[in-house]
Amino acid sequence: MAAEPPSSTPPATGSNPNGNPKRKRKPKPKEAGPSALNPNWAQLQSKLPRRPAATHLGKRKHGAGSPPPPEDAETSPKSDEAAAEVKLEPTSDDTSLTKALAVDCEMVGVGAGGSKSALGRVTLVNSFGNVVYDEYVRTVERIVDYRTHISGIRPKHMNKAKEFWIVQKEVAELIKGRVLVGHALHNDLKVLLLSHPKKDIRDTSEYEIFRREGKRRSLKDLAAQVLGAKIQQNEHCPIEDARAAMFIYNKHKKGWEKSMKEEFRFKKKLKKRGKKRPAEANGNDPNVPTVLL
Repeated sequence: MAAEPPSSTPPATGSNPNGNPKRKRKPKPKEAGPSALNPNWAQLQSKLPRRPAATHLGKRKHGAGSPPPPEDAETSPKSDEAAAEVKLEPTSDDTSLTKALAVDCEMVGVGAGGSKSALGRVTLVNSFGNVVYDEYVRTVERIVDYRTHISGIRPKHMNKAKEFWIVQKEVAELIKGRVLVGHALHNDLKVLLLSHPKKDIRDTSEYEIFRREGKRRSLKDLAAQVLGAKIQQNEHCPIEDARAAMFIYNKHKKGWEKSMKEEFRFKKKLKKRGKKRPAEANGNDPNVPTVLL
């Protein structure tokens, strides 16, 4: 009788060292990759939109030819310090005489103890914030106090200063027939010894919506709130102050001009009513014959 060939299958004791023939251990399943878990993963991944790469600052990269999208001023995360660092720069290269001009004057002290204010420098800027006139002024009376800590004027500036009467005439010609913008303009016009039609004055210290509890506010305060700019940190700069007043006016120009038209229309009606009342009181009706006694 021929012997049976040895079986190639290992005995059961190889998989069960205790020799227990009850159950064989099931081999642990291999960890499946993403494709094994979801066979359609590759197809789904190709359909999903890809996110653009981000820079180390977290902002999206843009192609060399396409500029980044503008940030919304209201939604962009700007800190108070960043907002306060806004610089007042001209918005155009246009240096022409526009319909509206902003003025700012710096004063020096004359008279007893330098208590009387006199014109030391005057600056005019146009609607774009560009300087159209800027001159130092030689005062009629002797300067007692240059008020440098505020005015920024020093004795050396008087070497190239113009005579007051010349400056006064030049400024008067420039602002004639134009809207005059500024802050507390009565002070500027007073030292210039000039007047200006009320209908053409836009004073940021007088405009109702800029007041706080009915009180006037400083130009420094308004510039910080309306423009987000810091001005008058040390010595005042008339160019910067005039520019701030102009840009504040530009931001509220539409509503401001509308309110001015309504105000003068109302005053015109009052004047017409005032003229009619005396005529009615005297009974001067041209249709009624006058009886002479």
